[in-house]
Amino acid sequence: MRLLLHICCAPCAVFPVDFLREKGYEIYGYFFNPNVHPYTEWLRRKNALVEYAQERNLKLIVDEEYQMEEFLRTVVYRENVRCRLCYYLRLRHAAGAAKKGGFAGFTTTLLVSPHQKHELIREVGEAVAQEYGSPFFYFDFRSGFREAAIRSREMGMYRQQYCGCIYSEKERYFPGTPGKKEGR
Repeated sequence: MRLLLHICCAPCAVFPVDFLREKGYEIYGYFFNPNVHPYTEWLRRKNALVEYAQERNLKLIVDEEYQMEEFLRTVVYRENVRCRLCYYLRLRHAAGAAKKGGFAGFTTTLLVSPHQKHELIREVGEAVAQEYGSPFFYFDFRSGFREAAIRSREMGMYRQQYCGCIYSEKERYFPGTPGKKEGR
């Protein structure tokens, strides 16, 4: 069964790619992340993923358009629900690509991180699946998070320090940010 795997970054792909292949899925990666800011960060993540995909013989679809404006128009003045809107934007594009490519469905590497909102990702993924007629496959990949972190470090892979959006960058680096998680 061919499955489209939306990939946020190479380190997050390490565990899901192996897991899904072991389950018998034929995996195609899909890179679409207009939330990542600045462009140089987006480019580093894309290039790290392309290199990883080549090493792992992973077929990869890369949306080369950097659609930061679409992300910003979607979330500005809605910052309190920005994650929901960001998930929707990325998973909507993944569902469309899965439908267009004749895939059995789609899933996402966002589900590997314990820092992401899993129930919200599942809810958005299922809503997008209904909208596009392409099934969303929910997998709880969190059990492989530590393993993926260790393996990605061993591979010398570029590892970012924030989810990608300008808001998470501020939360990560700006001193005194309300709700900032220390040591993350």
